[in-house]
Parts: sequence; C-alpha cells; structure tokens
Amino acid sequence: MNWEITPPRALKGSVSVPGDKSISHRAALLGALAEGETWVENFLAGADCLATIRCLAAMGVTFEGPDEKGCLVVHGRGRRGLREPADVLDAANSGTTMRLLLGVLAGCPFFSVITGDASLRRRPMGRVVEPLSRMGASIWGRQGGKFAPLAVQGGELEAISYTLPVASAQVKSALLLAGLFARGETRITEPVPTRDHTERMLEQFGAEVRREGNTLCIRGGQGLAGCRVVVPGDISSAAFLMVAAAVVPGSDVTVRGVGINPTRDGIIEVLKQMGADIEISNRGYLGNEPVADIRIRHSRLTGVTIGGEIIPRLIDEIPVLAVAGALAEGETVIKDAGELRVKESDRLETVAAGLKKLGAEVEVMSDGLRIRGGRPLTGTVLQSHGDHRVAMAMAVAGLVARGKTQVQDTACVDVSFPGFVVILNSLRVD
Repeated sequence: MNWEITPPRALKGSVSVPGDKSISHRAALLGALAEGETWVENFLAGADCLATIRCLAAMGVTFEGPDEKGCLVVHGRGRRGLREPADVLDAANSGTTMRLLLGVLAGCPFFSVITGDASLRRRPMGRVVEPLSRMGASIWGRQGGKFAPLAVQGGELEAISYTLPVASAQVKSALLLAGLFARGETRITEPVPTRDHTERMLEQFGAEVRREGNTLCIRGGQGLAGCRVVVPGDISSAAFLMVAAAVVPGSDVTVRGVGINPTRDGIIEVLKQMGADIEISNRGYLGNEPVADIRIRHSRLTGVTIGGEIIPRLIDEIPVLAVAGALAEGETVIKDAGELRVKESDRLETVAAGLKKLGAEVEVMSDGLRIRGGRPLTGTVLQSHGDHRVAMAMAVAGLVARGKTQVQDTACVDVSFPGFVVILNSLRVD
C-alpha cells in the first residue's frame, strides 16, 4: 500500500487519535494476570497490541473483543493461571510484546518459545534476558540469548537488585512483571526516568510499587484484581498531527483526549522551545493517567538542540521532530538517541535518507542527527523501510513539499495508528 501526499491549503479541525499503544499492551497483560474480569475501553486494535492478545490467548486467556469501538474484556487467569502454549508464541513486529512477555514467562513453571518477524529478530533482547537469567529463569536464544527466537523455561524466581545499563521502559516493565513472581523484593534502578505506565497500572490493579528516587521496588507474591481501564489517546500518534499543524501554513488543529503522562510529554516541551503555538486544555485523569486536549496552530519554528534526559520522554517522536527541524529556521541537533538504531529500522539512517531525498540538509551522527533547516522540500518517492513512524513522518514532510510525495509500503502504519491517513485527510482544507 502506498500513499500519495500533496500540500493542502491548511489543516483545520478537531480529532481524536487511537488509544495509547503502550497502555493497551499493559492492560491486556495485567488483565490476563489478574483475578476476575478487566474491562478496557479505547483499546488500540493495532497489529502490535493484537500480537499481545494472540500470545496470551495461546496460554489460555480468553478475550471478548476488541470491537470497533475499542472495547475489550479480559477474563483473567490469575498470576499462576497461565498454561504452557502448544506452539511457538509469535510477537510479530512488537518489541513490547516480546520483552514484557519474557518477564511473565520467566515466572511461569513451563516451557515456551517466543519469536517475531525478521525485524524483531534483529532487535536486542539480551538486555532483558540477562537480568531475568539472574533471577533464575533459563533462557536460550541466538547469539547466547541476545536475539529471538528465545526459548524460556520459567519457574521459581529470586528477587534481585538491578541497575539498567540503558534507559528502557520495556526492560524495566519486564523486570517489574517478573518481580510479581519472585521471592522477596525486586529493586530496579533507572539511569533516568522512563515512561511509567507499568507502575501506574500495577497500582490500578491493586499491586504496591514503591519508588525511591530512580529505584522502583516491587514485592513478589502480590495478586492483581481485574478492573476498568480507559486508555487515553496516544501522544506518540498525536505527535504527527501536532507537527503537521505546526508546519502547514494556516493550520489550527485540536487533538482531544490525549495522554500527557509527564514521562511521555517531551514532544510538547520541545515544540514549544521551537516556537510552536500550543494550548493545553480540559486537563483530567483516566484512571491513573493524565489527559488533556492539545490545540496547535501554525507558527514559525526555530531550530533547537534535543538531548540528555528528555530523550526517553520523546524517543518515538524523534522521526517527526526531525521533520520539524528540517522546516525550522536554523540548526536542529538531536543527540543521545542511539537507541533509534535498533528500532523497527535504523531510524537515524532511514529518516535522514528520506529527508535528504526531499531536499533537506541532514548529517547522521553516531547517536543522532544534525539538521540545517529552512531549505525548501520537493516531493519525491520515499520508502517506509517497514517502519510505521518513518512512514508517518515522511507523510508529514510531504504536506509541505512542492508537488506530489509518494510514501511506499505503508501497511506497517497499522501497527500503531490504524486510520492515520483517514484522520489526516479529514483535517485537509484544499
């Protein structure tokens, strides 16, 4: 599937985006481990989250939905109720599915094998396997357990104190889930705070998670109770509409009901630093998650330097922030973002290649990008490289490029933002 993008006169209107991908994954997982039913509203029925559901179903969890409105009922089996899968678990393209499930499988007294597509099999898993092995799980995989497929013999786990070598919410979450099964108190120290959806949702399901500075503590043996979860709109999806409205002249767009978790709102902070016209209103909470409406109007952007502790708060938004940098006046520097090299694609290289083909001046560094903004962009044929965030970022760039831009191989966008083009087109004023 290919997209053809032409510049509109403006983008105007008020829209909602699909449910948050990270929170949807966790709602299905914790609902499966809970006693009783969990009712989830606005669940993201994207390919990644559906992979999580399929893996859990293979271990005996039953689901109703998700329906077209995102309603999902999870019939929990309790912490000890999962059963050995009869076949290999397939995480498809979802790193979240694989890494978080490893934390659960490590504590289950059975044998399992988990794999994924070619892209996921290239992504690093040793960062999860190593601490889980220290807790007592037996895990085998390619290159000494660094890459999937991974075979897991779970069982009795012992709590550990562990310092993450790389800031990673997925690794932290895997260890928190394993900590539920372990004897004693598991302590996980982060180099910098990462997205905290797992901690918030564990508390919503009735578990106690204690924070001491950058260290999280969870006591093993705690049970979870099914509950109601309302998933906010995904700020990582809203980011593409926000940048589009900021760079397309005459635009005025409001995205309703977006999650503004303080570990995820770096996109708002950086766009404001660039001079974007952003207004936050209707603040509230859905469960333990803060939400708001975000209004953004076109404005003249200037280049900034993005790096350090803010990177984990906007790691998924860097592809579209690179587009904003290409259209801003002056230089934008993105650093400390080497993690982007091991996503669905090497996002530093793929984003730079797309922007260069459009006419932008971009230099790839070992851990980031240097973008000299302000050069006019010209439509061309671009590749997604099978990466949903690259595809959407290139579509945003196409909105301000002269002529027609074609983005090829865009089916991957259903991983995180089904209906992206439909929503984008609903905002066009031609």
